[in-house]
Amino acid sequence: MIQRRQLLVAASAITAGATLQTSTTPATEPEPKKMPVRFALNTSTIRGQNLSIVEQIEVTAKAGFDGIEPWIRDIDSYANDGGSLPDLKNKIADLGLTVDSAIGFANWIVDDQDARQKGLETAKKEMSLVKAIGGNRVAAPPVGAHRGDSVPPPLPVIAERYRDLLKVGTELGVTPQLELWGFSPTLSKLSELAYVAAGAEHPDACVLPDFYHIYKGGSDFAALGMIEASRMHCFHMNDYPADPPRATIADKDRVFPGDGVCPLPESIRQLIDHGFQGPFSLELFNPPYWERDALEVAKEGLAKSKAVVQAALELS
Repeated sequence: MIQRRQLLVAASAITAGATLQTSTTPATEPEPKKMPVRFALNTSTIRGQNLSIVEQIEVTAKAGFDGIEPWIRDIDSYANDGGSLPDLKNKIADLGLTVDSAIGFANWIVDDQDARQKGLETAKKEMSLVKAIGGNRVAAPPVGAHRGDSVPPPLPVIAERYRDLLKVGTELGVTPQLELWGFSPTLSKLSELAYVAAGAEHPDACVLPDFYHIYKGGSDFAALGMIEASRMHCFHMNDYPADPPRATIADKDRVFPGDGVCPLPESIRQLIDHGFQGPFSLELFNPPYWERDALEVAKEGLAKSKAVVQAALELS
């Protein structure tokens, strides 16, 4: 199975790579079929190049992505330096991009009531920034319950706190997506993610899975079939190597889709068959990638993301 999967991905990578060289393609050659999913760039993938938010947007567009998933601290830094958020929104739209999600770290889950209230205020500020540039979704990771030196809140309590966060989002028109963190003492498994999302009992409840974090947290990819596709508005795309092992593998070890051992084609096929339409947002933290040209990295990441999706479509 692994050999067959690798052959599919390799063949698809050649096809995807060929689409980048349109200048040498005969005019009579048919256009490649439109992908059934969309693709976004999480700007962590090119974080080490220290680009401004404007430069990140330009790289994302030039590479050919459909959307962008920026980090809120970069938006905040831009605004604090005198940048115009309406201008940033227009630039994103003019380049044909959408803001598919955004990465924030509001402390919404912590036990301390005062700290949690401050976390909700932070979330409100972050959501306002995202809304100002044309976005309507933000990641909601388990910040405040993600370290192993404290006992995490029970899942029913987390569900109540997620509902409170969703209420803040409803006021602003921005949906917080319950994010999977495989290294966290809680919300590290798909079953926990599904429980909390259902337990919140809110119409906007949704989840933000991640291939690497599914593996890191010890979930089986088959569990994705238990989550409604309409409750996954964004999915973090990445891959991971066989070594380091699960116990010690970290964010920095993530690699381009198809360059690792994750069963991406099979998992993606399951998602598509269940109605998922994307975006797959490429999220990597690989230091060697940060030493390369940002546009080159973004283009390779998109080509390899499309290759694994194509391999998924070719599975019988």
